[in-house]
Amino acid sequence: MHLIETVLLLLLAVVVSGSVARITRIALPLVQIGLGAAIVLATGTTVDLEPDIFFLLFLPPLLFLDGWRIPKEALFRDRAVILELALGLVLFTVIGLGFLIWWMIPEMPLAVAFALAAILSPTDPIAVQAIAARAPIPKRLMHILEGESLLNDATGLTCMRIAVVAATTGAFSIGSAIGSFAWLALVGVVTGVLVTMAISYAKGFVSRRWGEDVGAQILVSLLIPFAAYLVAEELHASGILAAVAAGVTMSFTERGGGIGGQSLAMTRIRRGVVWDTVQFVANGIIFVILGEQMPSILARAAEVVRGTSRPEVWWLAVYVFAIVAALAVMRFVWVWTSLKLTLFRRRHRGPPAKVGLRLTLVMSLAGVRGAITLAGILTLPFVLGDGSPMPSRNLAIFLAAGVIIVSLLVATFALPRLMKGVELPPEPSQEREEDRGRVAAASAALRAVEDASHAMAEGKTNPDLYSDVASRIMEVYRRRIETHTRTDEDDAVVARKIDAVERRLWLAGLAAEREELGRLARARQLDEVAARKMIREVDLQELRYL
Repeated sequence: MHLIETVLLLLLAVVVSGSVARITRIALPLVQIGLGAAIVLATGTTVDLEPDIFFLLFLPPLLFLDGWRIPKEALFRDRAVILELALGLVLFTVIGLGFLIWWMIPEMPLAVAFALAAILSPTDPIAVQAIAARAPIPKRLMHILEGESLLNDATGLTCMRIAVVAATTGAFSIGSAIGSFAWLALVGVVTGVLVTMAISYAKGFVSRRWGEDVGAQILVSLLIPFAAYLVAEELHASGILAAVAAGVTMSFTERGGGIGGQSLAMTRIRRGVVWDTVQFVANGIIFVILGEQMPSILARAAEVVRGTSRPEVWWLAVYVFAIVAALAVMRFVWVWTSLKLTLFRRRHRGPPAKVGLRLTLVMSLAGVRGAITLAGILTLPFVLGDGSPMPSRNLAIFLAAGVIIVSLLVATFALPRLMKGVELPPEPSQEREEDRGRVAAASAALRAVEDASHAMAEGKTNPDLYSDVASRIMEVYRRRIETHTRTDEDDAVVARKIDAVERRLWLAGLAAEREELGRLARARQLDEVAARKMIREVDLQELRYL
């Protein structure tokens, strides 16, 4: 099958997977893996993957988006737990699991075992979200998992890179490893920050001087992670950390205008949609490719295992389940210890929250492996430095793929049940903060509307026109201030109920507007271009209430 046809088939599988997952209520990643396996069984051909190309195409945008969108305040608030999970747990996993794999499979070189353990350490919050759709994850827990994933992706992949260098060159020392890690991390982060700042500054300068092109702005945001990744790789630093740092920097430059200035509202709306699509497609294709590769991965792994001291194929399943069990036990021990220590350190701030068994189990099972693990393991080089084949490469790929599938299955059945009634330390309410923000924004809008109306009316023959229009607009803002400045708790609850009712009524009215405009267009009573423009205006209004 030609490359273009294969790509289109993979995209079709990603599209179909969403509907199948909703109909069957099976976790989306599992559906995509199954569709990938169905594709190879139907066509009889598989995709020949080039590891470096695969790594470049999928990881930078996904990690960049994680760094861009993760809530920074939540990340900072739970920084102790997140750092303990993302750094300490990764090193604990690499060392403990690496020696375990080497002990189980003596034919696998220790460096390859460490590389496999390193790539199995990152977790995938997107897979967790898909699994827990029927039992929503508490926001604070999801923020911790997102922060852990953001950092452990970079840590695990960097450790894997060091292990691969040791495997291909045959040389390893603690001093050189620490030096390599420091160079990879520091230069990678600095490169990501500088590349993003430079591009944002250039983009803002051009936009301020010659105007903003929405399509070009979106394309620039898509190219930033690849630019950061490639520049870092040219400096022999971590392109993964550069992509993460680029995403975090992008969020700060966008927050208040930053170096590059604020984007147009239309740019932000369209860019968000484009990035949502990129994330859905990239993650979906990775899981579809996993399913599509599974038959050939299994066949190659079976050939490898026949040459070991345990030649029976069923040992492959034993290895996979042993690794999954080891990962779960190590994560359980580390999570329990981490939460206990973190809460112990905070006792002086108030009574410590109870660390229950259910919470620890949820945190342990939520460490599902997914897209990052697959993308990373496929980048294992085919040959060593002397040109000989990489030993146990196919076996390592199979074990990683098996761990992904088994961890997804275990979490699919266990996580929604454990999630019910799980208790976390309370998260500070954001309602008061939102109220203050809305009041401040409305007050600023009142001043701006009043000043603008006076400026527009100056020297005009009908100044009342401007004051009347300004009064109608200002009345909306005054009502918003009145709603969000109520101090009595009962009044605040009633005000929020009024907001909810108003939201539903607005949505009903906008839906009726859109339906009527569509009817007029179909009856040729309204020009098609005008109808499209007016429907878009309705859609943009609707975004306020979604």
